[in-house]
Amino acid sequence: MDSSIFCFATDLGDEGIDAVLDNVQHRGGLGGLTVAAAYHEGRDVFPHNPVRRVRFLESGAVFFPPGPALRAARLQPPVSEAARVLPEIVAAAGERGLAVRAWTVFLHNGALAAAHPECAPENAFGDRYVTELCPASPAAREYARALAADIAALGVAGICSEALHYLSLEHGYAHERYFVPLGPRTRYLLGLCFCEHCLAAARAAGVDGEAARRDARDAIERAFSGDDPGGEAERDDYASVREQVVTSLVADVAEAAGDTPLEFIELSGAIKGYADGRPSGRPAPSIAWQLGVDVEAVAGACAGIEAMGYAADPERIRGDLDVYGDAAVSVIYRPSTPDCDSAEAVRVKVDLARERGMARVDFYHYGLMRLDALDWIRAALAPP
Repeated sequence: MDSSIFCFATDLGDEGIDAVLDNVQHRGGLGGLTVAAAYHEGRDVFPHNPVRRVRFLESGAVFFPPGPALRAARLQPPVSEAARVLPEIVAAAGERGLAVRAWTVFLHNGALAAAHPECAPENAFGDRYVTELCPASPAAREYARALAADIAALGVAGICSEALHYLSLEHGYAHERYFVPLGPRTRYLLGLCFCEHCLAAARAAGVDGEAARRDARDAIERAFSGDDPGGEAERDDYASVREQVVTSLVADVAEAAGDTPLEFIELSGAIKGYADGRPSGRPAPSIAWQLGVDVEAVAGACAGIEAMGYAADPERIRGDLDVYGDAAVSVIYRPSTPDCDSAEAVRVKVDLARERGMARVDFYHYGLMRLDALDWIRAALAPP
């Protein structure tokens, strides 16, 4: 079973490429790195970074020099000051026999959405969410294909795609505030996109998107007035249209990547309680449709699903992997707080991946965890 660790190009740029590769290969016993090639904004604490202990990540930047496909696209992403690092990482890792995969955040791009609000999701009231791009937008789809094509040309072993689907209301912006009680159904409805491209996709599928918009707006207004019925969202014809949009986008992007395998990171677990490591009461794939993700169809359109094993309880992870079934070809774990407190805790989760015959196990995240977590990883990866 292959293994890798997620990291930022700035981790290697700040600590030194050889120093990080030594840690990954020798201290961690890992087979490769999954390096961010395109990422969203953020603010993180880096416990062992010698340059910055708190870093504000560039919004929507790419971490490599754009190639011909991106240069020809309508949407032009910011280019990181660390863009030179990723090609150097690919070359240096290759000399050591380490695989480099590209961790690519596609549509969660606040810089592009703010610059091109016509490509951003539009809610039932006509408000634009300038934190991301809409999967139905032709310009956003062109950008996603171009991004995949140029990243594949770097010679990476694979592309781990993130945010290649619709995002939820909560997955967006700093200092989000709701002083009105909003149940799960209302939050889902507030996250729906009704832009012209989504409505056109609905018409093509024989679905009345305008009626869906009216129904969503009326339900949200009732919730704003204090009449939120609560309960979970229900899948309907408009949700099916969103799934078709996402599946076709994944297929297009996988085709643009050519011979470079594209895996799909499915994020629904992140909006149901994974973040604090506690069980949320429902396996992640069961709400994937809320992000426009038909798990089986998406897995068939690319090289498979990379599952998020972000939970402290191994049985929670086992349950989620059971629901994914053969669609999940790899899994990501957090080998430190809040999910793991020992090498044995990491080993139990690695063994789950072994039992299922997964191709690879990944760990999140080199720069964010203490370096002694590498010792736990090495012990967990050692043959039983």
